[in-house]
Amino acid sequence: MKLFNKDKPLYVLAPLAGFTDLPFRQVVKKFGADLTVSEMISSNALVYGSTKTRKMIEKSDNENPYSVQIAGSDEVIIKGAVEILNQESGIDIIDLNSGCPVPKVIKGGSGSALLKDLKKLENITRIIKATSNKSLTSVKVRIGFDSKYPVEIAKAVENGGADFITIHGRTRSGGFKSEVDYDAIAEIKANISIPVIANGDINSFEKAKFVLNHTKADGLMIGRGAVGKPWIFHQLKTGSETVEKSIKREIILEHFNSMIYFYGERGVILFRKHLHTYSKGIDGASEFRNLINFEDSSEKIQELIQTYFS
Repeated sequence: MKLFNKDKPLYVLAPLAGFTDLPFRQVVKKFGADLTVSEMISSNALVYGSTKTRKMIEKSDNENPYSVQIAGSDEVIIKGAVEILNQESGIDIIDLNSGCPVPKVIKGGSGSALLKDLKKLENITRIIKATSNKSLTSVKVRIGFDSKYPVEIAKAVENGGADFITIHGRTRSGGFKSEVDYDAIAEIKANISIPVIANGDINSFEKAKFVLNHTKADGLMIGRGAVGKPWIFHQLKTGSETVEKSIKREIILEHFNSMIYFYGERGVILFRKHLHTYSKGIDGASEFRNLINFEDSSEKIQELIQTYFS
């Protein structure tokens, strides 16, 4: 499977719990993302048969290629999780999360905790690669736990057999607020042979272009920068700095209809948080939010979207 093209950067939607569900991924894929990734899946939950977790693996028809991200620290459990994913069609990539900074994830030895034991990170990567029947194996990391040692981390992933790596340019202790170190991502790119995807605070067309030029990365992963403005992928694919209001409205309506199709009428309530972010910075946002917060009719919400985003 050929994923990377030296003349065209790969644009990837990052996994974000509570946001990058199937309806959101479907819309982003339609409007420019090259690759979509499932929300982070617990290997333990997958192995022990969680119905909710199995549903999180579902993909839309247009998600090709599609990556499933797993998290875990027990090598036997991770192998078992990969064997379960092997039975699922439509998955092209298995990605290992070694970057999540959330305390409950760290406490279980998963996510960024793997950065404290690079031999284990390398071995788990090797286990996934050896067990998987999917086309590619990837790993998402940060540039360190408390201090920075980006090249050592990337070398461990490369030595484990990963086909590519995604770098969030902060340490675990940096959370989501410290300054992103794009120099560290550039250093990794210069020192390993597998493709590198840059991640962290890519929240505008201009920033995306800067990060690509500065790091020489093979692609970009955008997460929080796409929440409230998923048209960033449309901008990047078309090379246009501006997005017409009609395109924005089309994307929002597509997202809403996908939510209703996937979740039923419960999608109206679930979509409120998205409308809060979509309306941010627009005149009359406060009044609009007050209206949608007390509206349960999908038809009425659709009317409000048509009117407000015209």
